Amino acid sequence: MFAKRLVSGIVLVLLALVFVMQGGGILLLVSGIISLIGLFELYRVMKIEKELVGMVGYFAVLLYYGMLGFHGEAYEMLLEVGVLMLLLAIYVLTFPKYKTEQITVAFFGFFYVAVLFSYLYQVRGMEDGAYLVWLVFLSSWGCDTCAYCTGMLLGKHKLAPVLSPKKSIEGAVGGTLGAILLGLLYAAVFGSQMTEFTNPLFACGTACGIAAVISQIGDLAASAIKRNHNIKDYGKLIPGHGGILDRFDSMLFTAPAIYFALLFLH
Repeated sequence: MFAKRLVSGIVLVLLALVFVMQGGGILLLVSGIISLIGLFELYRVMKIEKELVGMVGYFAVLLYYGMLGFHGEAYEMLLEVGVLMLLLAIYVLTFPKYKTEQITVAFFGFFYVAVLFSYLYQVRGMEDGAYLVWLVFLSSWGCDTCAYCTGMLLGKHKLAPVLSPKKSIEGAVGGTLGAILLGLLYAAVFGSQMTEFTNPLFACGTACGIAAVISQIGDLAASAIKRNHNIKDYGKLIPGHGGILDRFDSMLFTAPAIYFALLFLH
């Protein structure tokens, strides 16, 4: 299992390097595909992956990423309100076929998976985005690794004993501090190439610290959904890791966290 997980992890890192370095349309396309697969995994847990409300969610993802591709971010709220209204119309016109929870999850899934993950592409599109986008990975995967190592060495106090018994407060602190350190080291190497920040060390370190805290909330939120529905993994697409959501759950939170942290720090 460890060897399979290691190989899959290396392949993921290499693919991330290729697509994120390319940016532009290829990253937008890949982000859209990942969002669709992740949304399917979530809908499958809720048993609406083949229902009409699920189709609305998939179509909303296509519209949303198409909108991003044509720089239509100003219409994001219009799309979200339209999707919600359409789902409510289906709820009313087909009553009592769908339960309230299914309609809620159909909209929640679109926002939780597609909209949040799209901020990876949006960070890449920022000024200095070719450098700043890697902060998403440092604060997500870097925090995971540092938290795991710290927890194994020093972990004594449970962070969420019922939800995730193996996670510790020491691990959470170690993951956050590790992400900050990675952000500082990254800025020390590449900060001179960044033109939008007068103090790249402060900007990168702070952004990574904020995102690391939020990433751990995202990871626990994904675990809570799985616990509520008695599943171990969202899927089996990535050997040793599970599904798309199992691997990218924390990134759903770090991508927007990095985007808005950098926006305010700028």
